[in-house]
Amino acid sequence: MLHAVNLTKSYNNHLALDQLNLSVEPGEIYCLLGANGAGKSTTINLFLNFIAPTSGKAVIDQVEVAKDPQAIKKLIAYIPENLVLYNELSGLENLSYFTGLAGMKYHSDQLEAFLDEAGLQGEAFHKRVKSYSKGMRQKVGVAMAIAKKAKVLLLDEPTSGLDPKASNEFSELLTRLSNQNVATLMATHDLFRAKETGTNIGIMKSGQLVEQLSTDEINHSDLEKLYLKHMNA
Repeated sequence: MLHAVNLTKSYNNHLALDQLNLSVEPGEIYCLLGANGAGKSTTINLFLNFIAPTSGKAVIDQVEVAKDPQAIKKLIAYIPENLVLYNELSGLENLSYFTGLAGMKYHSDQLEAFLDEAGLQGEAFHKRVKSYSKGMRQKVGVAMAIAKKAKVLLLDEPTSGLDPKASNEFSELLTRLSNQNVATLMATHDLFRAKETGTNIGIMKSGQLVEQLSTDEINHSDLEKLYLKHMNA
């Protein structure tokens, strides 16, 4: 579903991403771990076509991202660390607006069903987003992915700043989407959530993928030790 093939990005002779190779299949949640500057966000941005690769390619559903970005847009949903919504609109109105921009037309009851499936409390549907917590905003983002019937979910630090309850709820949502065969690539600093939620983990350092493993292969303590070993090498 989602593949990086020798994916490389350099800026003024600085190698931000160095021949990355990874795959995320339907139903998998692949968590990219690493310090700031490791190449996690660069990877996400290349799959989003926000930036162009220096060499190699990002492929989604057998389509090379850089060659057909319009086709890719129909397949993906993106939730960044800080999701941009219109503060003076309600969650329902934001969902209606953004799904409309994507060419989708839904009735209010359908939009409410998407918000409900994303875990947003019913009493919040018609409240202005400026009153929302970060966790509530992220649920609107998940509702957008559900409404879009996205095959691929790209996440860049989506749980940063969330309290433990909100972070756990977000993890449960990702698991639910995984059960619907959505392929998820998530950049995160949260080792605990990566182990709890992910099916696969990649550890990045200085633009290189230095470790890949299944979450079934390792416990929390050993994952932390492995991560620190690479960071201190």
